[in-house]
Amino acid sequence: MSSRPPLTVLLASPRGFCAGVDRAIQIVERAIAKYGAPVYVRHEIVHNRHVVDRLKALGAVFVEELDDCPPDRPVVFSAHGVPKSVPAEAQARKMLYLDATCPLVSKVHVEAGRHFDAGREIVLIGHAGHPEVVGTMGQLPEGAVALIETVADAEVFQPRDASNVAFVTQTTLSVDDTAEIVAALQARFPEIAAPHKEDICYATTNRQEAVKAIAARADAMLVLGSANSSNSVRLAEVGQRAGARAYLIDDASALDLGWIAGVGVLGVTAGASAPEVLVQGVIDRLSETYDVTVEEIDTARETVTFKLPRAVA
Repeated sequence: MSSRPPLTVLLASPRGFCAGVDRAIQIVERAIAKYGAPVYVRHEIVHNRHVVDRLKALGAVFVEELDDCPPDRPVVFSAHGVPKSVPAEAQARKMLYLDATCPLVSKVHVEAGRHFDAGREIVLIGHAGHPEVVGTMGQLPEGAVALIETVADAEVFQPRDASNVAFVTQTTLSVDDTAEIVAALQARFPEIAAPHKEDICYATTNRQEAVKAIAARADAMLVLGSANSSNSVRLAEVGQRAGARAYLIDDASALDLGWIAGVGVLGVTAGASAPEVLVQGVIDRLSETYDVTVEEIDTARETVTFKLPRAVA
């Protein structure tokens, strides 16, 4: 008989790496294998400290701007996407570049371009300053895209022509928050053009649904992910909203066991840029103090994969 208190861990599935993150990491790894170190990466390839540190150890050098890259070394653009001016500058400098933009982010770029070509005024629902938002807005001339972050923004937005508006969204938003903003826009602009298919990506949606499923049964929840990861932060918010105390942590070392004192059922998930090894690390740490029973809660099956660029395929 164990003297340790029992703890049931509800493990969200799906969790962790999505196809876009997996592809972006592979692009950096393969570029290092093909061209040797160093390979430069403009912005964190994905928003996870552990992923970035591991790639640094392999020979990746992370920078914020092309000016920080020597012209004779390859540079990889992050999964979040970049403004059009960035590849244009790389071409002008005759740099070898690899674009690791997630194909689902590229889909939003294409969508925004089509609306622009059709003469529509474009609204982007997203978070100011996030690299994905910067990249999407940078696909079009300055002023062509209006950023809306909240329902309040949607209620005061004044387009030039209320009958000729379209919206696109960041791919890593809260599904529920975004639905409220879209509803506010549609109430004011009934003719607003919507995406053919939801812009919030399958992985974001699936991970949020999995969190809702386990939050209904859990007393508290741990989300593995870095604080600058939009989709990870959203998972913690979704867990809180669903009634569980939710904590966003980078790894097991950040876990305060005081948070789960008296907890019988603990939910655990990981953001789309968080490696599975971090989840196992948390379960191992919990097992030092508790008699842990892990129950995987499977809410969706993910079979999406994305092709690698020809240069590193």
